[in-house]
Amino acid sequence: MTVLDIKQTRVNVSENPAELVHDLANRFCELAKDAIAARNNFAVSLSGGKTPKALYEALATPEYRGRIDWSKVLLFLGDERCVAHDSPDSNYNMIKQTLLSKLEIPETHVVATEGQDKDPEAAAKHYEERIRRAFGSHNDVPRFDLILLGLGPDGHTASLFPDSAALSEKQRLFVANFAPDLKVWRMTITFPVINHGKNVYFLVEGESKAAIVADIFTSQSKKYPAQFVQPEEDGKVEWWMDRAAASRLTKDKEPGETAAGAVEPEVKREIANQAFKINLVGVRPQV
Repeated sequence: MTVLDIKQTRVNVSENPAELVHDLANRFCELAKDAIAARNNFAVSLSGGKTPKALYEALATPEYRGRIDWSKVLLFLGDERCVAHDSPDSNYNMIKQTLLSKLEIPETHVVATEGQDKDPEAAAKHYEERIRRAFGSHNDVPRFDLILLGLGPDGHTASLFPDSAALSEKQRLFVANFAPDLKVWRMTITFPVINHGKNVYFLVEGESKAAIVADIFTSQSKKYPAQFVQPEEDGKVEWWMDRAAASRLTKDKEPGETAAGAVEPEVKREIANQAFKINLVGVRPQV
């Protein structure tokens, strides 16, 4: 894995999807161990999507499962589709099938949404109340040890979509949010929660995400929801990507190609400098 610092953001680049999952699973175990040692629990906000699914499958294997005291882990949903939990489109259903069904974890430590397929607004308010009760926080914003996020081709993360009402939410922890382009309702955590997280990880893989990744790192204006993820001073945001997703961070701009296809010269120089430093200690740059 190559570790870069781009615009003061840590970017972890693995050679391929399999290596990415391995690197993520190891980090997950390390964070869990540290959090449990420090505070006797490990609170995680989970994401849906292809890469998180592969991570959950890995965590359920003997290689990683035994490295975590799951009795002290608290799991929450970062977002959910407004469908029943037995639907193949449900994030909870995916997480249950890939991870929860294979662990010995107390049912009370898995906080799922309720009624999201019937009344998203009421379900979101109820879920916010459950989050507050779990953290014992009635007024303050609860702090997750780890928040996992994906990235959509339109720059959305969690279920915070471009031009959606939840982007401007300042008070609520979890809301129902209408996605204008998809014309569907979702439920999602909000930026006050995300930006209060101790560790916030973007999980991105595949060449299809390369353009949006490059544009997020180079855009002079904040035009994508993912760009509003800015943890507080003592929080950390990291990007975890395979080489394909990070490919345009060092790709020269072709004739007629938009800014999404290449990184600004000063950012490219920063990447090159970081790669050179890494190479000095014997790690071959992967981007």
